Amino acid sequence: MLILSKRRLLLATMAAALTIPALAVEQTDDEVDLFRAIQLDNVSGVKKLLERGLSPNLREPGGETALIVAMRYEAYRVATLLMDQPGIDLEAKAPNGNTALMMAAFRQSKATVLDMIKRGAQVNQKGWTALHYAAAAGSTEITSILLEHHAYIDAEAPSGMTPLMIAAREGQEKVVELLLEQGADATLKDGGFHQTAAEFATKADKPWITKTIDAHLAAKAKR
Repeated sequence: MLILSKRRLLLATMAAALTIPALAVEQTDDEVDLFRAIQLDNVSGVKKLLERGLSPNLREPGGETALIVAMRYEAYRVATLLMDQPGIDLEAKAPNGNTALMMAAFRQSKATVLDMIKRGAQVNQKGWTALHYAAAAGSTEITSILLEHHAYIDAEAPSGMTPLMIAAREGQEKVVELLLEQGADATLKDGGFHQTAAEFATKADKPWITKTIDAHLAAKAKR
């Protein structure tokens, strides 16, 4: 439970800078039922409501699409059903900038990430990316998959944070090592605090991460 709570807090923190107040939207009974069914990963319930004419791209009052909500609640069977619907928008963003792929990466769902990419979901975009979210979650597997599909390794969030910086700040040592091995630039600084990945680790009281990055830079300087 503690790990799950930390993941939720991290996700909220990452998205906070992009959050846009949602407009009050009155939902029909069917729409309320749809999002309840999605949260429960109730495939038959969702299918029934879609057959009654609801859009697979419907947004809940907070602005998240049905597919993003499915990812948030780890409702993977419903997610597959939604992606099978004609006209599904894989690139739709929540008000905070989240996409379904970003959420799938954060939830560390290998099968869903691969499925979304196969269906054409874009790995790269301006601002926060799926790679940031995989790095934050500490998933070397998802990070590797995204890099294999040409994710930009030094992608910059609105604050200028790169995946390496966020992995360092969160103490995700294995991801830090992977990103460094794959060519992440450890000398970059973010635009807000003007800190490198090693400095983020130091500020976050993750000295072992700082040591890993410093050792990488020292070895690189000797080449």
